[in-house]
Amino acid sequence: MSNRNRADLLAGVTVAARRQHAAYALFNQAMADRLGLHPTDLQCISLLGLEPEPLTTGEIARLTGLTSGSATRLVDRLERAGLVERKPDPQDRRRSRISLTARRAPEADAAWDEPGRAFAGVLDDFTDEELAVIERYLHRATQVGSAQAEQLRKG
Repeated sequence: MSNRNRADLLAGVTVAARRQHAAYALFNQAMADRLGLHPTDLQCISLLGLEPEPLTTGEIARLTGLTSGSATRLVDRLERAGLVERKPDPQDRRRSRISLTARRAPEADAAWDEPGRAFAGVLDDFTDEELAVIERYLHRATQVGSAQAEQLRKG
């Protein structure tokens, strides 16, 4: 057990989280540069890959924090790059559903190989109980981050 008190531990977690956020932002920029994409485009692709069903442009706007017009332009860029496709929404033919293309650019998939292994390797020496705590923290931090981003956008 650590000899550090709770205040020191909380300060350490806060500093480590801020450094991790900065490091990931720099990684995201470098990966986007490697693929010739804007960082927001790269994040959209990543988020689409996590969704079980295709999304509307409005849903993409909410996920990315973009306006509907900016989300439409983002989808247009990704469609031109062959990374996403639009299909009519079966419930409402005026809308379309956006999904990753079945044939994503091979260089995009290959670019994730080494970083993916490196990020997965970070978790190798954690116990199952520690992984559960990390997962719980990440879920909570994601919820707070999303809520705080929404507050900042509202002014």
